[in-house]
Amino acid sequence: MTRTTLKTVAASLVAAAIATTALTAPTTPAVAGNCTSYSYVPQTPDDVEKMKLGLQIHSILNGGANAAVHQNGNGNAAGVAQGGAGNSAFVYQNGNNHNGTVQQNGNNNGHLMWQYGNGASKHVNQNGGQYSASVSIGC
Repeated sequence: MTRTTLKTVAASLVAAAIATTALTAPTTPAVAGNCTSYSYVPQTPDDVEKMKLGLQIHSILNGGANAAVHQNGNGNAAGVAQGGAGNSAFVYQNGNNHNGTVQQNGNNNGHLMWQYGNGASKHVNQNGGQYSASVSIGC
């Protein structure tokens, strides 16, 4: 396997692990038109630690970066702004015309954002010690 393939497989495993944790928590999707959006915020200290570990592994797979944007499609816009230490944010956009931002103030925040389909819009603000993940599908 090539290095890129290994990184993709590893990132998928990390995403699956985080998604598994997310699916065990009570979540209600937000539905608007043909768009479904799921958000996950860990509710227990154990779940927070699992999410931190997943974000650390994700960072390693992204060359040690604390933030990254991955886009596949046209007309996508994404941004990450971080002020503080120990923050991490990763944005994945697959499809067209997505808009996503993560604003992190203070220390020890983490967010994973996935946007699939077309025209998803998500904006996350974190202000210290907050961890979350979001998925928008079919927009």
